Amino acid sequence: MASSISFTCTFLTLLLIICVQSEAKLSSNFYDSTCPNALTTIRTAIRTAISRERRMAASLIRLHFHDCFVQGCDASILLNDSSTITSEKHATGNMNSVRGFQVIDNAKSQVEKICPGVVSCADILAVAARDASVYVGGPSWKVELGRRDSTTANLSLANTQLPDFQASLDSLISLFSTKGLSARDMVALSGAHTIGQAQCVTFRTRIYCNTSDINAGFAATRKRKCPASGGNATLAPLDPVTPNSFDNNYFKNLIKKKGLLASDQVLFSGGSTDSIVLEYSKKRKKFKSDFAAAMIKVGNINPLTGSEGQIRKLCYAVN
Repeated sequence: MASSISFTCTFLTLLLIICVQSEAKLSSNFYDSTCPNALTTIRTAIRTAISRERRMAASLIRLHFHDCFVQGCDASILLNDSSTITSEKHATGNMNSVRGFQVIDNAKSQVEKICPGVVSCADILAVAARDASVYVGGPSWKVELGRRDSTTANLSLANTQLPDFQASLDSLISLFSTKGLSARDMVALSGAHTIGQAQCVTFRTRIYCNTSDINAGFAATRKRKCPASGGNATLAPLDPVTPNSFDNNYFKNLIKKKGLLASDQVLFSGGSTDSIVLEYSKKRKKFKSDFAAAMIKVGNINPLTGSEGQIRKLCYAVN
C-alpha cells in the first residue's frame, strides 16, 4: 500500500514538472524579483557601446535576429568553438560579418556582478536589440524575458536558415514563413537596414551588373569605393541618406532603385511586397510600430524556457 502511494506521488510530481515546463512562457517582468536592476544595467552597457560607435546599433539588432533564426532565441550564436561545439560564427551569413559579441559579453559581465547566474545571454541579446533601436531613434517595445541559453550550436542550420543577400523575394517570404513571420513582418524587419553598413563583397555584383533595377548614379557612387575586384571588406551605408538614424528612408531609397543589396531591392521590384514598401515610405510611424511588433515575434521564436538549457556564466561558453 505504501509503495503504491509512493509511486502515485512520484508520478504526480513528474507530471507537475512536465506541465510546468510545457507551460513556461516568457514574461516582461521575469526578473522583477530575481534581478530588478538587470534591464537598467544592460541598457547602460548598450548605450555606452553605441555612443562610442554608432554602427553598433545595427550590429546588435542583427545579432539578435541571427541568433533567433538558428535553433530559436537561445544565444547559440555567441558560442565559440570547443571540443564539442562548432561555432555558428563560421556560417556564411555570419563569418567576418556579424559583430557585437564583446558588447554582449560586457553587458553579461555587468549583470553577473549584481545577479550571478540569473540573467541569460539570450535575454541580454533581446534587450540589447531593443535598447539599440531606441538609442538611434527607432521604436521601443516590451521585451518578453525568461529565455535560457543553449548548450549547443548548429553550423549547418546557420548556413541554410539565415537570409542571403542575393535571395529572391519568394525565397525570403518562404524562409520567414518557416519562422512564423509574415511577408509584412519580413519587409518591416528588412527596414532595420535603415541603419548600418554592408561590405563591398555583398553588393559588388549588384552595382556592376548594369541591370535596370539599380539607379545608375547610385551604382556609380558605390563603385568609387567598391572596385570590381578586391576590397571585399570595404563598407558602404545601407541607407546613404541618413545612415545613423532609424527612419523610413530605406523604403524611399528602394522606390528610387537605390537598395544596396539585391535582397533589399527585391522588396520593391514589381512583386507582392511593393505596396508594403510604398506604405512604409509614406508612413514612418506605421513602419516603426510594425517593426516593433515583428521584433517581438522574432524574440518568441522557439525560446528555451523552464529547466531547458542553462544560464551561461560566460556567453561564449557552456558552463
